[in-house]
Amino acid sequence: MILDGKALAERIKTALAEETATFKEQTGVTPCLATVLVGEDPASAVYVRSKIRSCAKIGYESRHLHLPAETTQAELVALVNELNDDPGVHGILVQLPLPKNIDSDAVIDAIALRKDVDGFHPRSMGHLALKKPGFVSCTPAGIMRLLEESGLDPSGKKAVVVGRSAIVGLPAALLLTHANATVTVCHSRTSREDLEQAVRGADIVVAAVGRPHFVPGAWIKRGAVVIDVGINRIPDPDKPRGRLVGDVEFDTAVERAGWITPVPGGVGPMTIAMLMSNTLLAAQRASAR
Repeated sequence: MILDGKALAERIKTALAEETATFKEQTGVTPCLATVLVGEDPASAVYVRSKIRSCAKIGYESRHLHLPAETTQAELVALVNELNDDPGVHGILVQLPLPKNIDSDAVIDAIALRKDVDGFHPRSMGHLALKKPGFVSCTPAGIMRLLEESGLDPSGKKAVVVGRSAIVGLPAALLLTHANATVTVCHSRTSREDLEQAVRGADIVVAAVGRPHFVPGAWIKRGAVVIDVGINRIPDPDKPRGRLVGDVEFDTAVERAGWITPVPGGVGPMTIAMLMSNTLLAAQRASAR
């Protein structure tokens, strides 16, 4: 079965729109997401536009701040602090990657925890590790929601997460552990022999290493669940801009897996849906204070 993240994300947004309308009627508050883009990275601009469109569809206010690539770290942190102090802003998203002259960690650390709707702040990660309330990084949260809505319970299953980034791999491993899966984390430095052995024995494979076809489809256990987070552009003679593929060799994996996400249309839309969910949650928490 194809795990259609795009269709599920649209259902989630529809439900959020209804919940948002009720929230606005009861409180007079409109949830607001501030997006900050530094420079002219084309992929980042596409991502930001999709988030702005989602805000409009659900009924949020969207504030987009586009800064030149020459922006200094001090200037960006000062802007983040202004947004922290603005009671009309409930969520802050600084689009990554940032220009090389800016320390991304310093910028993320500056975001107020109550507005960290991306779930990247170190304290948000700490809360996740300790199973305390907080914002969960959107892609891993989307993965778990996709499993839940598809009736796929990780409890008691062997799960392999390929990738160890703080944005996807590590929080995904924590969430799967909290869901009572037995989790192995592999990465680009794991030997191919060990990676193959881990993947072949896995009931759930989450591939998030950012390398096209890093996981051969022939390694996938028959009936396994494959969640492919990778979005990689490779040359294609029929497409001037190339084509998008995941970290798993889809054409072979789809013949073996029981469930698999497509690329695109799998995890990506779920990431935006979870960002929208976190933004409403941030507004609700602010209103309750």
